[in-house]
Amino acid sequence: MANIKSQIKRNRQNELRRERNKSTRSALKTQIKKFTQSVDSGDQAAVQEAYREAARALDKAASKGVIHKNKAANKKSRLAKRLQSPSS
Repeated sequence: MANIKSQIKRNRQNELRRERNKSTRSALKTQIKKFTQSVDSGDQAAVQEAYREAARALDKAASKGVIHKNKAANKKSRLAKRLQSPSS
C-alpha cells in the first residue's frame, strides 16, 4: 500500500481509468460481434450499418487512448475486408 499522498491519488485515478477503459473495450467487442452476426445473417443494409457503428467505435476508442491507433486500423481493415468479401 502506498504511503505517499501523490501515489495514493495516482492509484485512485488509475483505478477509475481502468474501469472506464474496461467498459469501452467491452462495448467495442459488442459492436464487432454485432457486425459479425449481421454478416452471417446476410442482410446487406444491416451489415453496412453495423460496419459503420463498429468502425466509429474503434475510432473513438483509439482517440481516447483505450486501444492503440494501429490496432484500431487493423481491426477496421479486417472488418472492411469481411464486408467486401463475396462469400460472406
